[in-house]
Amino acid sequence: MVDPSIGLTTDEARRRVAEGGPNALVDVAQHPLRRAITKLWAPVPWMLEAAILLQLALGDYVEAAIIAFLLVFNAALGFFQESRAQATLEALKARLALISPVKRDGAWTNLPVAELAPGDVVKLSLGAVAPADVRIIEGSILLDQSMLTGESIPVEAGAGAEAYAGALVRRGEALAEVTATGARTRFGRTAELVSTAKVESSQQKAILRIVRNLVMFNGAVTIVLGAYALWLPLPLAEVIPLLLVAVLASIPVALPSMFTLASAIGARSLAARGVLPTRLSAVDEAAGIDVLCADKTGTLTRNELAVASVETMAGHDAAHVLALAALASSDGGKDPVDAAIRLAASRQPIADGLKLEAFSPFDPALKRSGATARLANGDAIGIVKGAYEVVAGLSQPVIGAATRVNALQAKGFRVLAVASGAPDRLELAGLVALNDAPRDDAGALVAELCALGVRTVMATGDARTTAEFVAAAVGIVGPTWAETPLPDQFAAEKYAIFAGVLPEDKFRLAKALQREGRIVGMCGDGANDAPALRQAQMGIAVAAATDVAKSAAGAVLTEPGLGGVVALVKEGRTTFQRILTYTLRSIIHKVVQVLFLTAGLMITGHAILTPMLMVLMMITGDFLAMSSSTDNVRPSSTPNVWRIRHLTIAGIILGFVDLLFCVSCLLTGKYMLGLDILALRTFTVATLVLSSQAVFYVARERRRLWSSRPGRWLILSSAIDLTLIGGLALNGVLMAPLPFAVLAGLFVAAVAFALVLDNVKLFLFRRLTVA
Repeated sequence: MVDPSIGLTTDEARRRVAEGGPNALVDVAQHPLRRAITKLWAPVPWMLEAAILLQLALGDYVEAAIIAFLLVFNAALGFFQESRAQATLEALKARLALISPVKRDGAWTNLPVAELAPGDVVKLSLGAVAPADVRIIEGSILLDQSMLTGESIPVEAGAGAEAYAGALVRRGEALAEVTATGARTRFGRTAELVSTAKVESSQQKAILRIVRNLVMFNGAVTIVLGAYALWLPLPLAEVIPLLLVAVLASIPVALPSMFTLASAIGARSLAARGVLPTRLSAVDEAAGIDVLCADKTGTLTRNELAVASVETMAGHDAAHVLALAALASSDGGKDPVDAAIRLAASRQPIADGLKLEAFSPFDPALKRSGATARLANGDAIGIVKGAYEVVAGLSQPVIGAATRVNALQAKGFRVLAVASGAPDRLELAGLVALNDAPRDDAGALVAELCALGVRTVMATGDARTTAEFVAAAVGIVGPTWAETPLPDQFAAEKYAIFAGVLPEDKFRLAKALQREGRIVGMCGDGANDAPALRQAQMGIAVAAATDVAKSAAGAVLTEPGLGGVVALVKEGRTTFQRILTYTLRSIIHKVVQVLFLTAGLMITGHAILTPMLMVLMMITGDFLAMSSSTDNVRPSSTPNVWRIRHLTIAGIILGFVDLLFCVSCLLTGKYMLGLDILALRTFTVATLVLSSQAVFYVARERRRLWSSRPGRWLILSSAIDLTLIGGLALNGVLMAPLPFAVLAGLFVAAVAFALVLDNVKLFLFRRLTVA
């Protein structure tokens, strides 16, 4: 047992720190070098790296250098965009106090909080932050622990009470003994949950599944292509470049970059509207949210107490009751109850002013505050404000008062009673009901999210009655779960309100909803929300959130109000549609290229593309097509999810239609135009470029291809692609020359092909629900 008058000795404190570790949390941030390496260690980079090795083995150093550039470009784009997002949060980490007054060797000294040990005696005073979990030894303080517990109303803490690390002292002064430090504190356990919480983003899953499907399909076709080439037989010197072209044609080289670029553009748009994504994947992740778990305090409510109503007794009006309560409230302090009452009183001034003679601050032991005031006629009166049971015991009984108190408390209000009169004959003047009022935009937010197909549920540490009252006020309707802890397995979807939950419960709730196939969004502001913010696919920290919550969230609202949530959902769906366009185009194009190589080999007996021509089309096609990241699109009215199987089926069927067009063109070039193999290779490049443009404009619209105007950057990229390839083909640069009439004929054929493909697309999209 530590003597509070002496505290720990320096040697004993050092021993305890050495034994239990410093009063600090371990930084689990990933090293920048490790983050850079991960950009080169994924399915698409693996395919590019294999292609580079093949090029080097063949002695094609120029082509190898170009592919290496594409590889580094992909990695650098993703790394720098994500680094920019992370850099914005570097200042959002230090929640705990840095220095704390500690008694060591019988004397007070100021020490860094990292040096605190269990058993240390610390001083907590007005405005201070508890440096560790502590137990009050002497004195009394008003503690604001909303950032940890979710309770918006500060609590009184006297001798024997516990306070958590990070709690803010609103009033009073106390001595306390440190009971837990570092990761063993309530704050530390929450941070540990944050570090272990992880969910794979739907973006990561989408890229992996798309690449997997393309590798499986195109890999099988490439094996057939190689076997047929050997059967002809082609010389090995031709077979190896042919297989290399097939490998290059299979790689969706710019797909990861497109995800990154589209998300970065979406993030920039969101930043202008007061929403800061902390990771780029969060932008398109928001498109799929179908359940939003919103914390009550500071998210659906203002996180500030206000007078909600005044119940008056006979002979008194509301303004008079508030005036009496204001005289028995501290002026200029940080007690939110007193501040709310004085603000309400100032808005309803009374004519017969009361003059304050003496004030007695709130006493936690007596559960009341008091004042002496003088009336206009010079008579002195006493005023008492506090818990109803206490004030009722000091004043004349009033029939029905207790019933009115119970009715107010059932609505989630905090009720204070006010009495006045002669000290020995106090009369109950009225009841003041306070609450943390819903935000003005909360109800509209819930309604708009519902219209967008997003169901909102409330998860709060508050009591059931309070939670249900606020939920009803903002339009959240449904059964309430009020037991803790939440079980690992339960039907979370059946409930709309989760009351009295702990931080671990919100974490479990997010996981339970995810197990039921939901894309979970989590709004929150306190450290108690951080684990669930990290676990959810889309964690959203509101403007007044603690640093811990901001660091754990995928997006931070930088402006007051929750309108940013709706903006995030809509922008996320816009970004998703842009990425979907590019993805569908990639699937179709990659399927066609490999199949077309096989068909070309069968028709001509030679490879119809060289590695250099393939690399040229990768640069002009795949990367210029990233202009779709700025395209004009409509956000969908329902949550977007990656239906990779349906998307792949649609891509393969549309790809076969495209293949018929390409093979028809090749047959025309060989048998009707009589082109030799070198000219046919140029003809093949022109055919693939034009068909790719046709596919692009068909894929960008979920309705008719002319239903919306393409973005100006999309039009510009198409013009550059067609002009560049057309110029090279006409002048015979890097390929054999072709007459203008042949290229013009191909262009007209591609326009007709786009109209046919558009009809096939509409049929497939309706059957496969691609939207």
